[in-house]
Amino acid sequence: MDNAEIARTLYRAFAAKDRATVERLLANDFHFTSPLDNRLDRATFFRRCWPNSERISAFDFVRVVAAGAEVVVTYEGHSTAGGRFRNTEVLTIRAGQIHDAEVYFGWSIPHEATPGGFVDKN
Repeated sequence: MDNAEIARTLYRAFAAKDRATVERLLANDFHFTSPLDNRLDRATFFRRCWPNSERISAFDFVRVVAAGAEVVVTYEGHSTAGGRFRNTEVLTIRAGQIHDAEVYFGWSIPHEATPGGFVDKN
């Protein structure tokens, strides 16, 4: 599999609750970073993040761009409760395994702001 397909396989396995495939794809030295998590190791990722798979029903890929060892993935996730959200992630893949994931949270769908507007958090 090329790196883009490895990335797609990861998200599909997460939505399918296929932990065996996710475990196979994540390298032993895997680290996960998001606005809420700073370089979680593999064991902590499974403890903290894997339970979220129960709330995810599918991912629609908006873009999957491979550039060397990195793959940029923007997706629209579907929750089991019917909600949708959009995130972008940068995966570092070497020798067929994912070594790093950087997550950039997006927004809820539909967007909270009206077109041309913004959300005032003050």
